[in-house]
Amino acid sequence: MSQLALYRKYRSQTFEDLVGQDHVIKTLRNSIASGRISHAYLFTGPRGTGKTSTARLLAKALNCTGGPSAEIPDDCPICAEISAGNCMDVIELDAASESGVDDIRESVIQAAEYQPTHCRYKVYIIDEVHDLSSKAFDALLKTIEEPPGHVIFILATTEYNKVPPTIRSRCQKFDFHRGSLEDLIKRLEHVAAQEQVEAEPGALSAIARLADGGFRDALTLLEQAIITSDGTVTLAHVYDQLGLVADEAVDQLIGGVAEGDTKLIITSVEEIYRQGRDPRSIVESLMHRLSDLTRAMYEISVGEGVDKTIEAGLVATAKRIGADKLLAIRSELAETHKAVRDVSLPRLWLEASLIRISQLVTGKAPVVQVAAAAPAPAPASATESKPAPVYKPVAKDTPPASVTQPTAVREPAQPQPQPTQKREEISMDLDVASNPDLPGESETWAKVVKAMCEMSRTAAMRLPKGQVHKRAGRKISIAFERMSDADWVNDRQKLRAAIAEEWRKHTSEDLDFEFVVFQNGTKPKSAPKIETASVELALEGEDLAKAGREIFLSGSHENNES
Repeated sequence: MSQLALYRKYRSQTFEDLVGQDHVIKTLRNSIASGRISHAYLFTGPRGTGKTSTARLLAKALNCTGGPSAEIPDDCPICAEISAGNCMDVIELDAASESGVDDIRESVIQAAEYQPTHCRYKVYIIDEVHDLSSKAFDALLKTIEEPPGHVIFILATTEYNKVPPTIRSRCQKFDFHRGSLEDLIKRLEHVAAQEQVEAEPGALSAIARLADGGFRDALTLLEQAIITSDGTVTLAHVYDQLGLVADEAVDQLIGGVAEGDTKLIITSVEEIYRQGRDPRSIVESLMHRLSDLTRAMYEISVGEGVDKTIEAGLVATAKRIGADKLLAIRSELAETHKAVRDVSLPRLWLEASLIRISQLVTGKAPVVQVAAAAPAPAPASATESKPAPVYKPVAKDTPPASVTQPTAVREPAQPQPQPTQKREEISMDLDVASNPDLPGESETWAKVVKAMCEMSRTAAMRLPKGQVHKRAGRKISIAFERMSDADWVNDRQKLRAAIAEEWRKHTSEDLDFEFVVFQNGTKPKSAPKIETASVELALEGEDLAKAGREIFLSGSHENNES
């Protein structure tokens, strides 16, 4: 006979055992004590937070031989039947597997007419109710609206928005919250003690954080760690068995990104990858650690149950890196996390992404210097022709850049009087491609690029690669050589709106922009460049206004595009 999983073995049997949902328990207790029992309840919240357990507790309290009573005794035969899942009058349905209208008619609507066999109420617990079909909801609606007096419905869902409003309006709604880190750790300590298993506090804290507020997930992870341990659950063992990246390795990698140390980035990724961690888990570990460092930087508690020594170490690391770099790395990693699943060579792609992020946040990445574009340039003589721009590599370990994709150039440090806030100025020389067939539009596009690049360092890496391709009436096409550059602009609604507004300032024209990729044979063979002059961009370490503009144009997808 198989052994019960820990989350089933330690399922709450009384209201006192339920952890982290005091607001729900208090309301249900008052309802039972006052006799104001509803005919339908709707429990909503994340998975593993106690919705089904609370539904069973409510069924016990209502059908207890000494009740209805919020105090559930140990010797009640009906309560024992409900705990064992053997009570004929407490019917549990999984809407994920019984979602059709015929299932609801047969299991609920028709059976609800009959009196309970030996309980006070016939209780229907429908889990994941949002998975019911629309016809099943329609069939259930009349019964929920006017059920027989002996029937009580308890609906549970993790996706409240998918439950029809007609159902929601007929139920008493209870929101279940994610468990706090402190509650999760206490629960894990209790279960470990009951199982007579030794566990390091750091190991339980790591499991609790990974569970993300879910008590069931926490107990499942603990059980996995116990099974594979040698009797003591250690932090190193949890890292190995659950595929986590050690904090020391994550801090080392973040330090390499923040300091622009390309060698350290590559060796750190290689070392973590050799330990069996996939690139996605590496990115997730980086994001979790950056979240902790950001909270520590602004003196926000990382969470209950975290050792004070560890929290002090986070503060020291955060201050060494700096707030501006932390925020910039977090913003860029959000895009990296979304794309890491879809690439064919994830490890190499992750290394390249982290190096690019490092160049951006350290000022090694080029930022556009754009000036007013000249009209269509006249052909120059052989003696007067300018050599093509040459881009120097950042360091010995940085590969040489091509003309179409410039490499970062770090300006030599200039001695400056120390201001009240640290100020970092970065600049670069870059030409904007011009279309000889559309000289006026090309000139305006260069001005638009200048304005956009002054607002966003990331835009400075993308927009200059675009070229006016064609125009038809109020529609204008900006073409890129790489699909990733075109997609990057298309994914940012606010950036596209800002481009259209800037164009309107220069031409009084209200145009519809599309950002596309050059098709074979459509790119001009010798498109002249529009010469540009220097524009310096400054980044204030504590300049929140500029950081806001950076997130505004360079962050991940806006919420309204989700």
